[in-house]
Amino acid sequence: MLRRITDLFPLWAVLAAAAAFLIPESFVPLRPAIPYLLGAVMFGMGMTLSFASFRAILTRPRIIALGLALQYGLMPALAWVIAWWFALPPHLAAGLILLGAAPGGTASNVICYLAGANVALSISLTTASTLLSIFATPWLTWLYVGTGVPVDAGAMLFSILQMVLLPVLAGTLLNSYLPSATRRLAPGLPLLSVLAICLIIAIVVALNAGNLADLAGVVLAAVVLHNLGGLAAGYLMARAFGSGRRTARTLAIEVGMQNSGLAVALALQFFDAIAALPGALFSVWHNLSGALLAGYWRRRRRVRTAPRQAAQSS
Repeated sequence: MLRRITDLFPLWAVLAAAAAFLIPESFVPLRPAIPYLLGAVMFGMGMTLSFASFRAILTRPRIIALGLALQYGLMPALAWVIAWWFALPPHLAAGLILLGAAPGGTASNVICYLAGANVALSISLTTASTLLSIFATPWLTWLYVGTGVPVDAGAMLFSILQMVLLPVLAGTLLNSYLPSATRRLAPGLPLLSVLAICLIIAIVVALNAGNLADLAGVVLAAVVLHNLGGLAAGYLMARAFGSGRRTARTLAIEVGMQNSGLAVALALQFFDAIAALPGALFSVWHNLSGALLAGYWRRRRRVRTAPRQAAQSS
């Protein structure tokens, strides 16, 4: 039952956004709760990890390095190009670039599982990019945005420590030293993440309700282009470096799916409320695109393996 509810995340996200657009006054006062909601999501992510997850990063240095290079080399630059191409206003451009400079999203591990990709590699990539985000996200945001909108990289680094690193480590410690408690809580963690992200989306939509009708179209187009560019680059670069299809799928999903919750929280803290709009729309879109891509790859996998299974049984 819980799995069925969480699988419908895109629907709940759309409904939450619609409710916030219709009755924004109900959600605007909840703005201070966003860092705590994100902290809950990151704590849940930490509870899926062990210290062996961090050590696993060292066992695949080549593919991890490629994933991080795309995550923090390509995605912020692509966001900057798209913002320039669409002539986005400064704070919207800052929000899109901040999204590009965010680490891999927590939903990517689930999408990798559904796509038949390498879940262990996905977890390693998400963990590595999340750890690196402490320094990479503030610095890259300052690099690409600082000339147009002031960026306090030091304060942003401290915020990421509070909202990302500490909750992840706390969850990992709980999973490592109190595994029985983690097992009891584990079934409800995906639902907690869905509720937290949906509420974050609702708050951002409510804060931008007055401008949404004019801006939603162009921002959604920019977000879709950014996501598709990351998915394509992750897959093609992995194949170009000699990786198999399964690894390429993993890299595509990891590069294309950003931690939009972190981007939203930082945008609201360091920029104008409108800067959080790209992250909020991305939260809905990347789960839709990820689910569609996972379904396509899963069907392709069945088609390729069916003749082999039939030959083995004959």
